[in-house]
Amino acid sequence: MDSEKSLATPVKSASGRRLQNRDRLEADILEQAVRVFAESGYEGASIATIAERAGMSKQNLMYYFPTKQQLYQRVLDDVLDDWLARMDKLASAADGEGEGKHAPQDMLRAYIGAKLRFSREQPWASRVYALEVINGAPLYGAQIRERVVPLLRKDIAMFEAWSKAGKIAPVNATHLMFAIWAMTQSYADFSAQMTLVLDREELTQQDFHDAETLIVQMVLAAVAMKPQGEKKPP
Repeated sequence: MDSEKSLATPVKSASGRRLQNRDRLEADILEQAVRVFAESGYEGASIATIAERAGMSKQNLMYYFPTKQQLYQRVLDDVLDDWLARMDKLASAADGEGEGKHAPQDMLRAYIGAKLRFSREQPWASRVYALEVINGAPLYGAQIRERVVPLLRKDIAMFEAWSKAGKIAPVNATHLMFAIWAMTQSYADFSAQMTLVLDREELTQQDFHDAETLIVQMVLAAVAMKPQGEKKPP
C-alpha cells in the first residue's frame, strides 16, 4: 500500500504543477491583453502583438484563447466581475446587523473609495471597459444588460429604503450612481488629460486622496437630510 501511495503522489504533484503553470500563463496573457486592448481597442489589437508582449508564440497563446474575441470577452468578464463585486457589497452591507454598523454614509464612503482604488490599481482594465461602452458595447452589450442592470436596480432599491427610513434625503439614485461612476472612473479613463493639466507624468496617491475627499463630500451633500423647516433652494 505504501508503494502505491508513493507512486500516486508524484502524479498528483505533476498534475498540480501543470495546472499552476497554466494559471500563470493565462495570467501573463491577460495582463498583456488588457493593456493592448486599452491602447488599441478591439479592432486595432492583434493576437500577435499580445503574444509577443507575453513572451510566447501566437500559436501557444491561441491554445489558451483560440480567438481574439474569446480573449477580449475574458478580459471584460474579469473587469466586470471586480466592478460588480463592489456594487454588490454596497447593497448587501445594508442588510448587516448592528446599529449604525452599515450607515448609508459609511457605505457610500467605502464604495467611492473602492471605485477609486480600482481606477488607481487597474487603469488599463477600466479603459478597456470604457472603450467598449463608448463604442456602443457591440461585443459586450448583452452581458452588461444581463449583469449590471439587475444589480443597479438592487442598489436603487437600497437607496429608496434608506430614504423611506429617513436615513437619507430623497434622491434620484439612478443618476447618483451614474455620477459616482463617472467621477471615479474618470481618474483611470481620462488620467492622461489630468496629468497634462497637472503637468506631471502620472497621478499621485495624493491626487486620489484629494479626489476621494471631494467626491465623498459631494455625494454625502446630495443625500444629506435637511434640518426641519429648512427649504431646498429653488
